[in-house]
Amino acid sequence: MTAPSTAPFAVLPPMRASSVALCHGDRSSGGVLFTARTGAALFALFVASVAVAQLQTAPLKPSVLELLVKWTPLLAKGFLFNVLISVFAMITGTVTGVLLGFARISLRTPVRGGSWFVVQFFRNAPWLVLLFFVMFLLPFEFHLGGATLPFPDWIKATLGLALPIMANVAEIVRGAVQSIPTAQWEAARSLAFSHRQTLWQIILPQCVKRMLPPWMNWYAILTMATTLASIVGVSEVMTLTGRITNAEGRTDLLIPIYTYVLLAFFLYCYPIAVWTKRLEARYGER
Repeated sequence: MTAPSTAPFAVLPPMRASSVALCHGDRSSGGVLFTARTGAALFALFVASVAVAQLQTAPLKPSVLELLVKWTPLLAKGFLFNVLISVFAMITGTVTGVLLGFARISLRTPVRGGSWFVVQFFRNAPWLVLLFFVMFLLPFEFHLGGATLPFPDWIKATLGLALPIMANVAEIVRGAVQSIPTAQWEAARSLAFSHRQTLWQIILPQCVKRMLPPWMNWYAILTMATTLASIVGVSEVMTLTGRITNAEGRTDLLIPIYTYVLLAFFLYCYPIAVWTKRLEARYGER
């Protein structure tokens, strides 16, 4: 008795490779940058720079520590603005990246080919070039009827940073879906699940735990990259740091204050890196 013919899958057939190889590529390993040794080195550099600057401070001038305490509230506001940009860029990049990832596993050749080109273009383009591209491409304001709606630079910077995140999230989705064993698809078909039901009720729930660690790594990388927005005129923490140094007019403040800002970014990203490593160890295939 011959076996009945089966219709093709709704997506490309899963590849028989480990999820680690597919989901945790070298570009998603940003968590390795945020280690305890790196934090200790940054803190030692900060202490040493403050000590050296203190020795160079004139007797009647305020100390470097006093200046750092004085400007910390302003720097904190700028840093929170960086975090806000990173959150919005990650949300935008994730939503569009998931849709693009579904296109990457489509059986339709034009859809798969077009999505491949989009992914490769934005994944390999320099982030700063994309920022300038979005800044000059999008208008500064929109005219709707008789009203004029401004389009702030920080929103355009958010969209520019979301483009490479979109491309990398698409690859994460593609790798996670194709890492699911073929038997999962065949078992779902034998239980009369439709293609859509198989993808949404069986495959994607298993993909979440595989996609989460590299997704968190990319968020940490994105947070560090938000400082690029200062180059295109966004008033974030790096812009404020430059204004502070210009206002104080003291060269001995340069290294301590920039190390101070770098340490703040590390303290924000380090817990994310630790959590990512724990998830990788928990969900990694043995």
